[in-house]
Amino acid sequence: MRPLLIAVALLLVYYLLPLDDDFEGYVALALLCGLVGVTALFVWEVRAVTRADRPRLRAVQAFTAVVTLFLLLFAAGYFMLSDADTAAFTEPLTRTDALYFALTTFATVGYGDIAAVSQPARIAAMLQMAFGLLLVGVAAKVLVGAVNAAFDSTPRSRPRS
Repeated sequence: MRPLLIAVALLLVYYLLPLDDDFEGYVALALLCGLVGVTALFVWEVRAVTRADRPRLRAVQAFTAVVTLFLLLFAAGYFMLSDADTAAFTEPLTRTDALYFALTTFATVGYGDIAAVSQPARIAAMLQMAFGLLLVGVAAKVLVGAVNAAFDSTPRSRPRS
């Protein structure tokens, strides 16, 4: 239940943030700062997993929070790019369109109904593809390692024979 609440809360923040302002020159900086923020959240979450009473549950919560934040970060970036230049994509993007594009890019589905056209939009999509692959691979490996470390450091009673 908690991972769902985390995702819903982050989604509400995405829809309520004032992204309609003139961010034309700040999209790249916002994405960079956001990626640093996602990395910092991930490091903090890994430490929390190693200290948790229920490390597996905490790892699921961590993965949900980090992936959701990653997707919403790129959705916000796509929305700001489209807002600054309506020709950046094959059509102007609403917040929902931007989230849809971020999800289809992350899932490597790419239906083709929305595509990046401008160079900045294509660079953002390429960055999402590269960092998305890294995120899933590295996050899974590190979180499994953190869960194992938490279990290794917790004293366990011996099973009865």
